[in-house]
Amino acid sequence: MTGATGEQARPRWVLPGVGVAAGFIAGLFGVGGGIFIAPGLMLLGGFRQRVAHGTSLATSALFAAAGVVAYALNEAVDVVAASLIFAGSGLGVLAGVELLNRVQVRTLRVAFVMLLAVTAGRMLAGAPEASGELSLTVAVAFGLVGCGVLVGLVAGLMGVGGGVIVVPALVLLFELGDVTAKGTSLLVVLPTAIVGTLRNMRHDNVDLRGALVIGAGGMLSAFGGGLLAGVIPSAVSGRLFAGLLIVIALRMIRDMLREPGQPGRRSKRWGDPGSGPPPAGGDSGRIS
Repeated sequence: MTGATGEQARPRWVLPGVGVAAGFIAGLFGVGGGIFIAPGLMLLGGFRQRVAHGTSLATSALFAAAGVVAYALNEAVDVVAASLIFAGSGLGVLAGVELLNRVQVRTLRVAFVMLLAVTAGRMLAGAPEASGELSLTVAVAFGLVGCGVLVGLVAGLMGVGGGVIVVPALVLLFELGDVTAKGTSLLVVLPTAIVGTLRNMRHDNVDLRGALVIGAGGMLSAFGGGLLAGVIPSAVSGRLFAGLLIVIALRMIRDMLREPGQPGRRSKRWGDPGSGPPPAGGDSGRIS
C-alpha cells in the first residue's frame, strides 16, 4: 500500500483498521461511516481527497449492507419509510449538485453545524417515547419524502452522509423507535451509496481494491454494531448518537477554521473554488 508521492508505505493494518472502526460506528448508529472513512484514508492511507471520498462512499455501501442484515434479523427495518426517503433524496441530490456552485458553501456548513448542534441538544434532552412502528398516512408519506429531499440536498452540497439526518428525523419528528430508525437509515444509505459510487467510477474517483480491503475489515464489525444497537437502552443510544453529532460538528468547525483566508493563499481542497488540479505525475493514493 502506498501513500502520496514521496511518502513511505503505510502499514498493512491501516486500511483494515480504519474499516473495523468505521464499520462498527456505521452499524451501531445507522450511518454510512464516511465521515470517518474519508479522513482516515487521507491522513493514514495517503489517499487524495477525491479518491478518498469516492472510495469512502463505496465502502459505505458495504457497511450499510452488513448493518441492514443485522437490523433485519431484529425486524428493525421499515422498508416503506426507507423507500419514501430515498425517493426524496434522489431529487434532492440533483438539486444539491445544481446549487453547489451558486450558494456559499461556508454558509451552508455553518447552517449544518447549527442543525447538528440543535439535534444533539434535543436528543440529549430525551427523545419521545416511541412504539417502534410508523403509522403511515398521506401527511407522513409527504414528510418522509421531504426528509429525503433535505438528505439529498445536504449530500449534494456538502458530501455528508444522510444517516446523521435520517436517524434524528425519524426519532424526533416521526417518533419511530431508535433501533428501527437506524436500520431504516442504513437501508437509505445502501442504494444512495451505490448510485453515488457508480457515478464516481465514471470519473475514476474510486479505488475498488481499497474499498474491498476496508470493507473486509469493517463489514463484520458493522454487523456486530447493528446487533449491539438492539441491546443498548434507547436513552443511552440517544446520548451516544448525540455525542457522535457533536464530534462531527466540531470536526466541521475545525475544518472551517483551518481553511486559508488570507489573500494569495489557495485551498488545498481540490473541489473547493480556487483550488487547482492535482499535481501532474503525482500518486493518486491508490493501493498498489
